[in-house]
Amino acid sequence: MNKNSLAENNRKSVAITAVIFLLPVILFLAVYVLYPIIDTFVISTYKWNGISANRDFVGLKNWKRLLADTKFWIAFWHNIVIMVVSVIIQIPLGLALATFLNFFTKKVRISRIFKTVWFFPYLMSSVAIGFLFTYALATNGGIVSTISGWFGGQNIDLLGNPKTALLTIILIVSWQFTPFYMVYCMAGYAGISDDIYEASVIDGATKGQYFWKVALPLLKPSLISAAILSMVGSLKYFDLIYVMTNGGPGSSTELMATYMYKFSFSQFNMGYGSTVAGGMFILITAVALLTMKGLNRGGKE
Repeated sequence: MNKNSLAENNRKSVAITAVIFLLPVILFLAVYVLYPIIDTFVISTYKWNGISANRDFVGLKNWKRLLADTKFWIAFWHNIVIMVVSVIIQIPLGLALATFLNFFTKKVRISRIFKTVWFFPYLMSSVAIGFLFTYALATNGGIVSTISGWFGGQNIDLLGNPKTALLTIILIVSWQFTPFYMVYCMAGYAGISDDIYEASVIDGATKGQYFWKVALPLLKPSLISAAILSMVGSLKYFDLIYVMTNGGPGSSTELMATYMYKFSFSQFNMGYGSTVAGGMFILITAVALLTMKGLNRGGKE
């Protein structure tokens, strides 16, 4: 009887301790995550400029408008393009850089030099990168136009051409975020015991065979997590696009986030801007859940 009461008291103390430690986190998430999400959907049912105290209730009118808004769906398609191409470029490049550092830079000094140089783009702010490449890719005096002039060519406007603007942005985004996935894959390599590599070498495996048949399968959980991070990040991307093109030329680089910003803070249509934000939330959540389900199912197989 005493043992049961002691066990019961122990469980209660553990539960109380857990609640005490979790309560600040729960309150933080409720105030700064859950409440804004709920409030976004509430505001989407109003016609409101975001400033005045008066709000006109319009029900689901904004949502009906969103479903018929072709510009929003074009922006969503641009997000999907960035998502797919970013995963194709960033994660394989990050894995390649991490593999190079893991296999071919055994000297600590050389390894540090490569890590510093390759990780530098990720340390820069997106605004700084945006201004840097805006000037570097300028039609008059930009790097690409200057090189073209050396060979007798004309000025090249990569950001002002609707056919090349989105691809140019994707390449810049990949340049910025590939170092993150390099570090992510390096952490995955750190989780692989040296004994496994030594056993593979003793069995006669080359570095290529070790990578494809041993290391890559062990890195699969890390690569799946990296893919999910890249996809979700691509679907909510904003800052670099806003600085470099603001969704232009035309709407060739318009994303859901820039589209939402224009309605909310440029046109002061907070009601429809909140509807766009709510649509973003639903679409990003759906894509993330479907991606996680598909990748986890593939990982189990």
